[in-house]
Amino acid sequence: MSDPAAAEVAQETVRPRRILAQLLGGVLAAMLLVGVLGAVAASKLAEREAVNDAASMAGVLAEAVVQPAMTDALMAGDPAAVDTFGTTIRRSLDADTVVRVKLWRPDGYVLYADEPQLIGRTFTLDDDQREALAGPKTVAEISRLGATENQFEVGDKLVEVYRPVWMPDGRTALFEIYVSYEPVAARTSQLWRGFAGVTASSLLLFVLIVTPLVLALTKRLRGAEAQRVALLQRAVDASSDERRRIAATLHDGPVQELAATSFTVSGASASAARSGDSALARDLDAAATAVRASIRSLRTLLVDLHPPALSRSGVVAALADLAQSVRAEDVVVRLDTDTDDELALTDEAQRLVHRVAQECVRNAAKHAGPADVLVSLHRTGPGVVTLDVVDDGRGFDVEAAMTDPEPGHLGTQLLAEAASVPGARLRVAAAPGAGTHWRLDLDGPMGVRA
Repeated sequence: MSDPAAAEVAQETVRPRRILAQLLGGVLAAMLLVGVLGAVAASKLAEREAVNDAASMAGVLAEAVVQPAMTDALMAGDPAAVDTFGTTIRRSLDADTVVRVKLWRPDGYVLYADEPQLIGRTFTLDDDQREALAGPKTVAEISRLGATENQFEVGDKLVEVYRPVWMPDGRTALFEIYVSYEPVAARTSQLWRGFAGVTASSLLLFVLIVTPLVLALTKRLRGAEAQRVALLQRAVDASSDERRRIAATLHDGPVQELAATSFTVSGASASAARSGDSALARDLDAAATAVRASIRSLRTLLVDLHPPALSRSGVVAALADLAQSVRAEDVVVRLDTDTDDELALTDEAQRLVHRVAQECVRNAAKHAGPADVLVSLHRTGPGVVTLDVVDDGRGFDVEAAMTDPEPGHLGTQLLAEAASVPGARLRVAAAPGAGTHWRLDLDGPMGVRA
């Protein structure tokens, strides 16, 4: 339904399979969400571990290898001192773990690097490098390798550590190492597998515990629903019997008596006219006309209470009578239906269709005018029959009508009660100034004769 505002009016039948499917879907969504969050958390934790390990490694190398090997000649950039320092460093490093080593002067001059093309070049120190020198402290982080000094590094990310080192005379240099990022990925995978295993096991255990409870509650809900439907059906049957009894009582009593009164008054009017009392004749004619109008109103009420065409001729004829019974001058009701044989509605479904159509047309005649109303009833699928009542009148606020109906505007609640049976689905779409569209779908045994 494409109208501006729509709402479901009928209640849906409780279906255990649907509830279990929703439960499993929720568990799978939770597992997916937890998996994503777990992967992110594992990656962050692994990076933190890698950064801490790299910082510890840099501290050990600085204290045990770099500072003892630093000389005045190295600080001056002497090539022989640089070669000697490089030999010392290479003997102490794990080449599979440490992928780059640099030693800087505070002015940005590269005293040593295991990449010969960097030695002797000067770069502007970035904020982290200046922070490590000024601290003094160790700065460790995941490097994205975007700086000019990283042009010879291979890969997307490395673990980068800066740490100050000192000459015996107190002069400062900056020691830098880059550690491979591969252990971070391996550690991330290890942490995630452990986390995912615990999470998946917990969720599966939760499903095993909750499923019997859900099934038991669903069984109780279905029992309560069956009881509610039985009570509702009993109330509908009692209402139909009572409507039929009232209609019969009115037809055999007041309607017949008023008809006899109409004939009597008409006869008295004729007698008065023959005797020359024209004033009395006019008064009696007016009384007879009023009585006949009351008889017509009562007969219309009888059709509303118990439409004879519904039980005698079927729902199509009853809907035709309903369309012709509308008295509002500014409301026109049109009918578009399949034949009774094509519809193949059960007696219960015919009563429900007529009741819903009657209430919708009444609402339109009372509140929607001026409006054109189209009542259509068709077979729309295998075992599915659809009633549509559409008007182009004033419309209304669906949500407000369902939650807080105004006095005299109880049609939505009455329709919801009428259609609250298994196999019936009633929807309404409306908006102020945009008309109203009611749709009743009857599915399966509720709607179609076997």
